[in-house]
Order: sequence, then C-alpha cells, then structure tokens
Amino acid sequence: MTPENREETPLLLRPGGSAPRGRRVFLAAFAAALGPLSFGFALGYSSPAIPSLQRSAPPAPRLDDSAASWFGAVVTLSAAAGGVLGGWLVDHAGRKLTLLLCTAPFVAGFALITAAQDVWMLLGGRLLTGLACGVASLVAPVYISEIAYPAVRGLLGSCVQLMVVIGILLAYLAGWVLEWRWLAVLGCGPPTLMLLLMCCMPETPRFLLTQHKHQEARATVRFLWGSDEGWEEPPVRDEHQGFQLALLRHPGIYKPFVIGVSLMAFQQLSGVNAIMFYAETIFEEAKFKDSSLASVIMGTIQVLFTGIAALIMDRVGRRPLLALSGVVMVFSTSAFGTYFKLTQSGSSNSSHVDLLTPISMEPQDASLGLAWLAVGSMCLFIAGFALGWGPIPWLLMSEIFPLHIKGVATGVCVLTNWLMAFLVTKEFTSLMEALRPYGAFWLASAFCICSVLFTLFCIPETKGKTLEQITAHFEGR
Repeated sequence: MTPENREETPLLLRPGGSAPRGRRVFLAAFAAALGPLSFGFALGYSSPAIPSLQRSAPPAPRLDDSAASWFGAVVTLSAAAGGVLGGWLVDHAGRKLTLLLCTAPFVAGFALITAAQDVWMLLGGRLLTGLACGVASLVAPVYISEIAYPAVRGLLGSCVQLMVVIGILLAYLAGWVLEWRWLAVLGCGPPTLMLLLMCCMPETPRFLLTQHKHQEARATVRFLWGSDEGWEEPPVRDEHQGFQLALLRHPGIYKPFVIGVSLMAFQQLSGVNAIMFYAETIFEEAKFKDSSLASVIMGTIQVLFTGIAALIMDRVGRRPLLALSGVVMVFSTSAFGTYFKLTQSGSSNSSHVDLLTPISMEPQDASLGLAWLAVGSMCLFIAGFALGWGPIPWLLMSEIFPLHIKGVATGVCVLTNWLMAFLVTKEFTSLMEALRPYGAFWLASAFCICSVLFTLFCIPETKGKTLEQITAHFEGR
C-alpha cells in the first residue's frame, strides 16, 4: 500500500474486512449516555421543584416569582459556559476524563440544593448542575461517535437525546411523589453511576492516536468491537496545532462549522421551548382535570419518538428524518398559530395577561374543540421534533468536524445552542407582545420552513460513512 493510498484509508474497515460485532461498545455508550440522562434530569428538575419551593415554609428556602424564573433560567447560562469549558477539556484532557470530571459538578450541585438553607444556595446548586449539563452535552456525543463503528453510530448517537428526554420524564414522574430535597438526592444517582461505569471504560481510539498511543488504540478497538480485524489505523495529522481563524478559509473547516452552528440555531428557533411553555395552559383549556399531566404526556411522547428515531436512524438516514421532522413542525406550528388567531382577542392594547391566556370568542363547545386542536398540534409538534430536530443536530455535531478542531468546533456549537435557548425563552414574551401570539408561532413556522430548505440543500448524508469519509467529503476528496 502506497502512502498516498494509505491517506485515504477509512478508520474502521479495509475492503473485505468483516463487520465488527462487539457488544462492549454498547456498554461504553450507555455509560457515556448517563451524562445526558443527568443533564435531562437537571433540566426537568425545575418543573416539579419550583411549585414545591414556592409553597415551602421557614426555615426552608422559599422562591418568589423573580427567584423562580432565575432558578429555571440560570441553568442555560451556566450550560453555555460549560460548553466552552468542555470544548477545551475534550481536546486537552481527553474524552473519558472529561466525562469523569463532569460528574463532580452534577453531584455537588444537587448536594448543594439538598442542603440549601437559602435562595442563594439553591441558585448556586443550579449553576453547578448547569455547568455540568454544558460539558456533558458536548463530550457524550463526541465520545460515542468515536467509539462506534458506522453500522451503529446513528443508533448510539441518537441515544444521547433519548437519555436526555428520559431524564426529563424521570424528573417529572419523581416530582409527583418526592418533594424538592429528595428529588435533588435522586439527581445524584445517575452521575454517580456514570462515574463508576466510566472508570471501567477506555479512552476513544481516535484520541489515543492523537497522543501517539497506537498500541493502546488498537487494544481499545479489540476491547470495544471484539476484534481489530479489518481495522486500519488512519494517518494522524499534527493535532496539536490548535484552532486558528485562518483555518476557516478551508472548505473542510468552514463548511461543517456553518452546518453545525446553523443546526443548533434552527433547533432552538423551531419554537420547541414556546410549545412546552404553553403546555399546561393548553391542557387546562381542553378541560384536563390535572394540567400537570401535560408535562408527563409531552415527556412520554418525546421518549417514544426519540426511541423510534434511534432505531431507524441507520436505515433511513439523517437527511430524510430531518426533512420529515421539519415538515411536521411547519404544519403543527402553523396550526398552533391559527389556534391563537381564533381564540385571542383582536384588540391591540391587550394586557400581558391577555397574551398568556387564550380568550375564547366562540361558544363553549367550539372553544373546547379549538383547545383540542391545540393539544393535537402540540403533540404532533413534539413527535416531529423528537423524530429529527431533537436528536440529529447533536449526532451530526459529533460526526462532521475534523479531529484537530473538534474541541473548539463542538464547543462553539454547544455555546450557540444554549445561548439561543436562553434568548428564545427570555425574549419570547416580548416577541408575543410585538407580533401577537399567533404571529410569534407563525414566525416559528417560517423558521421551520428555512430548516427544511437548509436540510435539503446544505446537509450531507452521513449514514454508513466513517468519520474519515465524512471529513473527506467536506474537503472535496
């Protein structure tokens, strides 16, 4: 084999090599995915905890409305910082050690909440768990994509988002029977289990090769896949050159950069946080006896359809699922906007309260029917989002970047995602005042249309390709 031909050899299989069948790769992926499970639990924790904290009596800390809003929002800000920190750690400390390190702020944050005697201790605990969320949301997809072979990379990569929504649903369900302190104690469980399991798991072969540990990399492949038959060690560039702005002139760098950042932005601009914000109000309009059931129903739909996406990801492909997901969200957000158009007062000087509570202009039966239209469109949106735009941006983020810029590039993507989540959540009420609620949701529908067009014209299919083949595609090789 000539050096020129060796340069093009994929990481995983030589021609004629047998497909890997090792099962330990699934255990390693599960261990890493406990980070996203912890991340989901931390996100979902505020929903049942805030009402409990608002009802608490001294000497327990009590949240007023202002403190409650910060209790929910501060996670997104510290998670954005965690994304930047994770981008640095994943390149300098390695994928495995970064996963181990992020368990510390998870456990410390929930422990601080458990022991909280005042509001500042509560907010401090949320800051720590948010920091861990940012790191985990970056490093878990990277670790899983680098240990998986192409035939299962979509399945395992989609499990990151699946574990996030399972964590959210777990927090909702546990919140029915546990008060906020014991709920925080439960939050210490997943990161502790991840710490124990990850201690037994190896570093990724790709990172070991950047450290010139060739024998260890091959031993890792044998451990995870059961055999290194057919595995060809790729040539390693000088991975320590670091990221420089001049690199953005190269198509192999700026193309995945634009795709990764755009995916994260479109995910948040789809309106998913606004839909979740309205969930309980809409279920009340539909005469549900227990409107808090809305959160559990939404969480169950997310888990179900994210699981379906994981199972079919490596058969259908990333692009078709993204496009289908976007089309479903276009129709559901349009229907949701139409609901508000039909039920809201047309007066331009309505109060802020009017914006949050639909005002029926129809007889009671018709109003109830419209509320069920909103429930249906809301459930359809969550199903469509979970099928594509929920899991796939995180999966593609871990697949498309060359190894020597992966830490910085994934850090920028995670930072974009969390900052957009904060801005959309924080400014959505202002947007509703300017455009009315129906206008705000129709704007979300327009962004969903843009996401479908972006998928069709800009995103390459990565199904069944090695990470080296994906990099070669962007470089034009």
